[in-house]
Amino acid sequence: MSALANVFRRCSANLSFARGLQTVPATLNTGHAEALSLIRSQPQRYVVASLVGRKYLLAPRDLLTVARLRDVKVGDRLALSDVHEVGSRDYTLRGDPTLPAGLVNVEATVVEHTKGAMERIVKFKRRKHYKKTVTHKQTYTRLRIGPIELTPTMPQSTQRQA
Repeated sequence: MSALANVFRRCSANLSFARGLQTVPATLNTGHAEALSLIRSQPQRYVVASLVGRKYLLAPRDLLTVARLRDVKVGDRLALSDVHEVGSRDYTLRGDPTLPAGLVNVEATVVEHTKGAMERIVKFKRRKHYKKTVTHKQTYTRLRIGPIELTPTMPQSTQRQA
């Protein structure tokens, strides 16, 4: 039993060491600066950003439909601050969990506030002669995604101290 316990201890020690290596948060360094320049050289870019608690894969000129945003009016511009990933066809830069603020600038313009299709909810109780129909239309906000701009240099707050 003691030999088996020693093997288990060694395996669990190795697992915790490997797990510790995977959870180290990545910071911006020269490799990331090179990745940004490579992404900047590509003709088309995309971002994965979260808006109203959901993640969306966005490209410039996309039309995005989200749940109703009550605080905005048609024509307002929204800056997407929670960007999880930026990339192109060949290169990708991922955050842990988000990229630092100011590294990627994405704006969305409110196009319209609209309603979805009529939804019918039927409630009934069998053998009781009870049937009720509730109808409603869900409200949505449509956003037009603007250009994806990468900063020419790394933000000052994320540069390493030498």
